[in-house]
Amino acid sequence: MALPTGRRSAGRCRARYSPETWEVLRALMEESKLTSFQRRCLMDCLRRDLEREKQRLQNILATGKDVVEHRVKQIPVQTKEEETPELDRFEELVNEVRERREFLAEMEALGQGKKYQRMIFTEISQKIREMEIIDKKRSEEVKEIMTKDLPSGNKSGLFN
Repeated sequence: MALPTGRRSAGRCRARYSPETWEVLRALMEESKLTSFQRRCLMDCLRRDLEREKQRLQNILATGKDVVEHRVKQIPVQTKEEETPELDRFEELVNEVRERREFLAEMEALGQGKKYQRMIFTEISQKIREMEIIDKKRSEEVKEIMTKDLPSGNKSGLFN
């Protein structure tokens, strides 16, 4: 069995194999009864990335040394959409209530309505309660915004 050739650097950990080693690896994969997906994954690991190798050789010719690539992990920035998930949650709850009503109607059409009625009504009431909480919170936020926007406070009595 041939040993990997070439230097190893911190950024490159793939070894180069001789044709004989490739044949031995292929024979071992055939004997081990790997699935085609497992074989493909293994072959992808063993196969050299030619574009990366070309880029590495270009860097060596241009600068005279092997440059190790450092990839910077990008941190996702929190957007305004992520700050207000309740807007989506309210619509989600409306859809869930609609789905449960449709399900109950289907079960009643099949003669199984009584079996599911209590459970579905309980779930619907829970969803409606959650919607009321979200609505109350939104109303409070609107009230705060409106009182801040009025220059002389709340003299009109709209929010009492």
